[in-house]
Amino acid sequence: MNEIPGATDDHRSRRMWRALEPVHAVVYFAPECQAACEALGTKGYWMSYFALRAAPLGAAPAELVAALFYNFHPGLVARSVPAVWELAGPERYLDLRLQAVDAALRRLLGAEVLGSPEVAAAAAIARDAALAAPTAGRPLAAANLALEWPEAPHLVLWHAQTVLREQRGDGHVAALLTAGLDPAEALVLFAADHAMDAEWLRRRRGWSEEEWTDAARRLSERGLIEEGALTPAGRAVRAEVEARTDALADPPVAAIGAAAADRLVDLVAPLVSAIIGAGGFLAANPMGLRPLVPVT
Repeated sequence: MNEIPGATDDHRSRRMWRALEPVHAVVYFAPECQAACEALGTKGYWMSYFALRAAPLGAAPAELVAALFYNFHPGLVARSVPAVWELAGPERYLDLRLQAVDAALRRLLGAEVLGSPEVAAAAAIARDAALAAPTAGRPLAAANLALEWPEAPHLVLWHAQTVLREQRGDGHVAALLTAGLDPAEALVLFAADHAMDAEWLRRRRGWSEEEWTDAARRLSERGLIEEGALTPAGRAVRAEVEARTDALADPPVAAIGAAAADRLVDLVAPLVSAIIGAGGFLAANPMGLRPLVPVT
């Protein structure tokens, strides 16, 4: 296993992701977003999720969405796509998601906070970082960066983090491919690493019990897990995947510099605390994300 320089749990790109991701995640966790989709005719959580996240790609087929999102079972995706595009075009979902995020952030944070100089400053730094994010080989990041920027600072902040998190996610897929982990295997290994409820994660991502068991068997044959727990080799693979993910997500942070990155983390901390306190972020989430601010 090749050692990757700077591979620590406190890598600066991971720190910024942990600091900003709850701002973006309101699009998945706030009720305004699903309600807006249901007004168009979507049913259940997954139709709104796939419509809102995939809309920057255009009317993408299920095969493309499953390929880019990586760890969702293709059958789960196919139950929502292309049906969502028959209800409304991607442009409508893009308008809708920005309106819904605006409503959610106004409810969670209040107009006074959103209009503050601190939010404007955070938005400016985050935008600079997003504009510096490399998008070659990163389709989800590129698709979001190609969209028109919103005007309101709190929506600029949200859009910037959307670009940055998709850029990180695209790099994470590259790291999984480099490690030779298929979608189901990646989830099984991830669940073991985070001591996550594997059954909950399996159902959340749409894999059958047989597919999950087969993935675990393949990992066991490679010496990466044993009786559901990571082996030393499995821990090394997981560490390398995360280190490569951090390294691939680092250029935007390097571009704005350490001082600006630290300033951004400080500026968004009160916003994230308020979002979490108002129930706008799920502490138990499939990302295994631990925000930088305490979850109370």
